[in-house]
Amino acid sequence: MKRIVLTGGGTAGHVTPNLALVPHLQKLGYDIAYIGSYNGIEKTLVEKEGIPYYGISSGKLRRYIDLKNISDPFRVVKGVGQATKLIRKLKPDLVFSKGGFVTVPVIIGAKLNRVPSIIHESDMTPGLANKISINFATKICTTFAETLQHLPKNKAVLTGTPIREEILQGERHRGLSLCGFDSSKPVLLMTGGSLGAVRINQVLHHSLKHILKKYQLAHLCGKGNINKDLLHINGYKQFEYVHEEMADLLAMSDVVISRAGANTISELLALRKPNVLIPLPANASRGDQILNATSFKNHGYSHVLQEEDMTAANLMDAIDSTYNKKRDYISHMAHSKSGNGISNIIHVIQTLMTQD
Repeated sequence: MKRIVLTGGGTAGHVTPNLALVPHLQKLGYDIAYIGSYNGIEKTLVEKEGIPYYGISSGKLRRYIDLKNISDPFRVVKGVGQATKLIRKLKPDLVFSKGGFVTVPVIIGAKLNRVPSIIHESDMTPGLANKISINFATKICTTFAETLQHLPKNKAVLTGTPIREEILQGERHRGLSLCGFDSSKPVLLMTGGSLGAVRINQVLHHSLKHILKKYQLAHLCGKGNINKDLLHINGYKQFEYVHEEMADLLAMSDVVISRAGANTISELLALRKPNVLIPLPANASRGDQILNATSFKNHGYSHVLQEEDMTAANLMDAIDSTYNKKRDYISHMAHSKSGNGISNIIHVIQTLMTQD
């Protein structure tokens, strides 16, 4: 039986694409193991799926001054040793990495054991961990065509992002029922990620009176961000966080307002959901979301509004414009070649598996 080691961690975005691949790999008869950090979010998510999990030492690779920059390189070196021993013990035929700092030792360990490895880069430009790992990897899969110019030509493959099967199986009527909405007005969904988006939440609340004249709004506002003064307003439903219900909320939505994380926007593309993207500003990130959003705008998939320019008025204008042109957005997304990247990635995996 062929064996694959999956790796990726630090955030859910570095884990869920791996988990999206798991049922397809299992159907093909592959034995699967996972290497992550000792106590990262990946440990909880992977063990919940019943996949054998192995923790290693992991240090964060920072671009800024921090006292941990002194100790963390030693953790990375320790992690390389642990990953190398684990891979020698597990004897995988392939390692697949979704990124995050814990993956660097695993990709290096694969190289030291002469095991082929694949990296998947979701964002327009590679993050620091993947930049390091590229030197040791066999192939690099990308979400964006524009990313290919930043990578070695003999390694890079445009595949798209693996999308969770369950996110594609939502039902509009279940979403409407969950929120207490009906079919009298179009439905908006605002999602800022598991931690929410404070600035967007504030502007939405200032715009709420005008929004609810035309639309119903489901608002994923993040842990601890529920506004108790707005709990009983008709047509407005707040959630701190959802999991299984997300597919139904997306299914019911006519327009989605979102950050521009690669996994999220890939799901919107696969579902062909007209959207307003409000990327994390450059001072709060490495600028990857701005690049992601710009690409989606240029392809006709999204309306983009920069957070620093956002007001109650232009947010309302962005929502109206996107809703009024929703057929154009859906048409552009329908012609995209990216969509769900599972079959493309499986093809790359199987190709490497069959090579001597």
